Amino acid sequence: MDFEVSKADGSLFILRSGEQLMFVLVYVDDIIVTGNDSQAVDQFVSQLNARFSLKDLGKLNYFLGIEVQYTAEGVYLLQTKYIQDLLCKASMDQSNSLPTPMVTNYHLSAIDGIPINDEHQYRNIVGTLQYVVITRPDITYSVNNVC
Repeated sequence: MDFEVSKADGSLFILRSGEQLMFVLVYVDDIIVTGNDSQAVDQFVSQLNARFSLKDLGKLNYFLGIEVQYTAEGVYLLQTKYIQDLLCKASMDQSNSLPTPMVTNYHLSAIDGIPINDEHQYRNIVGTLQYVVITRPDITYSVNNVC
């Protein structure tokens, strides 16, 4: 259908036709379709629906753990539920917050301290935190350190 695969993300397809621009983001069986021509977007979705069984969920509200909120100022992306679920999984949902995500002069060491009990859980939580930095770039330094 003349879409090109994005060089930045293999799951993002882009269609440029004159002034028309359309984006299709595909992740397994979840798809986001958007563009600057709503009629072209509707036509594309109809073409997809003719070939595949689609369920149109309407305006984007939630995708892969990212909440989408629309305001007069623009679109906001949040991961509140995703982060709350992570805190529960790590048994940290009752922890107190701090004004800074990590003390900057603290040095982590692979040889000092007490070894963790479950390194699989640690890796899983750290991997999940890497996804959180999409909407929380302020924790990138801390996440990079624990990686």
